[in-house]
Amino acid sequence: MENQNNNQNNPNQNGGGPDNNRRRNNRFSWIICLVAALFVLFSFTYMSKQMEAGTLKEITYSEFIDLLEQGKLSAIEVQPDKERIVLTPVTGGVEYGGVGITYYTGYFPYDTGLQQRCEEAGIKYAATYTDKTVTILDIILSYVLPFVLIYVVMILLFRMLTKNGGMMGNVGKSNAKVYVEKETGITFKDVAGQDEAKESVTELVDFLHNPGKYTRIGAKLPKGALLVGPPGTGKTLLAKAVAGEAKVPFFSLSGSDFVEMFVGVGASRVRDLFKQAQSQAPCIVFIDEIDAIGKSRDSHYGNDEREQTLNQLLSEMDGFDTSKGIVILAATNRPEVLDKALLRPGRFDRRIIVDKPDLKGRLEILKVHAKNVLMHDSVDLEAIALATSGVVGSDLANMINEAAILAVKEGRTVVTQEDLFESVEVVVAGKEKKDRILGAEEKKIVAYHEIGHALVTAVEKKAEPVQKITIVPRTMGTLGYVMQVPEEEKYLMSKEELLTRLTTLLAGRAAEELVFGSVTTGAANDIEKATSIARAMVTQYGMSEKFGMMGLESVENRYLDGRPVLNCADETAAEIDHEVMGILDAAHKRAFSLLRENREPLDKLAAYLIEKETISGKEFMEIFKQAKEAGSEEENKTEIISSVAATEKL
Repeated sequence: MENQNNNQNNPNQNGGGPDNNRRRNNRFSWIICLVAALFVLFSFTYMSKQMEAGTLKEITYSEFIDLLEQGKLSAIEVQPDKERIVLTPVTGGVEYGGVGITYYTGYFPYDTGLQQRCEEAGIKYAATYTDKTVTILDIILSYVLPFVLIYVVMILLFRMLTKNGGMMGNVGKSNAKVYVEKETGITFKDVAGQDEAKESVTELVDFLHNPGKYTRIGAKLPKGALLVGPPGTGKTLLAKAVAGEAKVPFFSLSGSDFVEMFVGVGASRVRDLFKQAQSQAPCIVFIDEIDAIGKSRDSHYGNDEREQTLNQLLSEMDGFDTSKGIVILAATNRPEVLDKALLRPGRFDRRIIVDKPDLKGRLEILKVHAKNVLMHDSVDLEAIALATSGVVGSDLANMINEAAILAVKEGRTVVTQEDLFESVEVVVAGKEKKDRILGAEEKKIVAYHEIGHALVTAVEKKAEPVQKITIVPRTMGTLGYVMQVPEEEKYLMSKEELLTRLTTLLAGRAAEELVFGSVTTGAANDIEKATSIARAMVTQYGMSEKFGMMGLESVENRYLDGRPVLNCADETAAEIDHEVMGILDAAHKRAFSLLRENREPLDKLAAYLIEKETISGKEFMEIFKQAKEAGSEEENKTEIISSVAATEKL
């Protein structure tokens, strides 16, 4: 803290104090104004000369004498001070060059007989001489007035630039948008599916309303709370709900609002923000995407502006008095990159996880967004919540809106269950591509591929039931897909369930091999997902016999892409690849074996899907059971015939 304060108070450091910043910015503004004024003055002078030159045409003195002798001039005016002779052509006569304008000579020689020659030719002769006596008025007009005009223009430009916080006037000022309760209009009722997060921030609201019951026992208001979670889970919405419930001013800004090209501006804006907050306490300050200024400081690749801004934020959070009721809320998707000093107790005292909602949370979110939408009585939002595992709140709100739009498009006045399921598919897989028509052969391949996936789910006990099968192409690149809906929400998956998932994913490729004897590119996404699951089983879940419970990968950016990073030697990485390959090969062989044992149901279901293009899970199971029963009867008949034949032979 001592080093931070020294840096802040030493004007020789980068950025200096606020007075140095202000003086530097004023000098910069004056330089801009001066350059602009000079540019305007020189431009005006240059344009005046160009306009004057544009009305005249320069000829040589010998050409002038020729015009004089040929009688093509009616008058001349000698201007010795400008070293030129202005010529007036004869009206209606043949003019020099065929252009009826005034000519002048660019060179003025000493010609004593010029006036006599003009008198003999009947040409009017005039000479103008400029008095070169310098007066005070000439000095004022020539030297003083231009500088006065430049000064006036500079003042006007400076006022324009700094008016209402212009280009340089707002440097160092906070860009925080102040919301009050009546403007946000958001309360905890508008935030669903985040009960634990709401409970954590409810205490902050209660402390702002009733600080006495906490201070009596010796409790202090937490200085800050960090909202952490994936994008779209409602972190900003939750922060606005806190302000709406507390009925206090709400300062909202992004971390990038502090960062500018001038070193020291971010720190000045932090000071200005906390000064505003203290003047309107009790209040809530919300900093979205705080990782823009709160990244961990690195001595090798430092950034003076960002680090000074972070240092100032740390100092301000240590310095303000919590008894005034100032709460700092911040949100980020990347808590792992934040500086350790920012996360210690006394700054951001709480970390509130705003994660993807569970089944109950998704149902509550759907109810919140559906309360203003006309729904049919048969709508079952719980079924939609089951079908949207892993979906965040913003996507659920989008699904409700897409369903309402689809209902209007179809000419209905209420939203039906079919509209909701279609909206789920639109958000997940995109809209149907009606202009993409598959050929007969491709359609057959896609049908067998998708039925291969579905058939394994019907045979395997640990698989999730099928909701829908379609071979209608979608805008996100899918030629067909199988929609599975779990019977209940699961938070753990056993090794057997993961192996079943692998078998289901690879069953599409196995069906192509079994029926057509060749493979296509349609299994690319299945292979990618299967490889990711198998690798996680080996490196993260400890489900490999060879490596046991050894952790070989760690996950970075857990709330964003969740990209795994290997923590092992290159030789071990090669062995991991062999282990993953073995798991995938075993799952593929099992899928091929299951499909071969159920070849008759596979053919019947594929033929039905080719005809209908889209079938429900209920239709799928009915046809599958009928085919299995027919196959069992055929097997029984074969066994009976074989037994009778064997008896007769005896």
